[in-house]
Amino acid sequence: MKIFLDTADVEKIRELYQWGVVDGVTTNPTHIAATGRPFLDVVREILEIVDGPVSLEVISTEAEGMVEEARKLAALHYNVVVKIPCTVEGLKALKVLASEGVKVNMTLVFSANQALLAAKAGATYISPFVGRLDAIGHDGMEVVRQTVAILRNYGFTSQVIVSAIRHPQHVLQAALCGAHVATVRPEILEQMIRHPLTDEGLRRFLEDWRRVPGGLAL
Repeated sequence: MKIFLDTADVEKIRELYQWGVVDGVTTNPTHIAATGRPFLDVVREILEIVDGPVSLEVISTEAEGMVEEARKLAALHYNVVVKIPCTVEGLKALKVLASEGVKVNMTLVFSANQALLAAKAGATYISPFVGRLDAIGHDGMEVVRQTVAILRNYGFTSQVIVSAIRHPQHVLQAALCGAHVATVRPEILEQMIRHPLTDEGLRRFLEDWRRVPGGLAL
């Protein structure tokens, strides 16, 4: 399963990309606004750091505007994936963009029916928002399971990006149900590597090593 970072924090991306496990980045207007920096400055830095898909979101709500923005975003770099909202206008825009070879991440997906339509229209990626569904009493991961099954049933090439992940268990559940990608905030990726037994085990090993005569001498 691929792991994308869900952030526009350039320094955090630079730090975590060195781990060797980050495959791409997803951004949105909220992430960009949080940087307090011009959009293009942030995007260009991310594209220089990450050798993998980088999702950038349109802000138009009409299909014509989405298509125009998407073409400009896609022209920035071959790794750009354009995020389009899962609406009627979004589907119209997706169909046009897919026919032109523009990679599209259909975002704000909250049902398997929406995911099916996105796949039929040619989405490269489909992003169900599991955390937001959980927050209103639904089972967000069930939508992921249903979507993965639908894509497999009919041989769609779209990939599922599990989004709005709230904790490491969401990542584990996404992997177990066969999702292609989990996009996680930096702090969640950091939580995934930590375990108190690992820390304790390392502490004990180092304490024991201090008693070895000669240390590392070969």
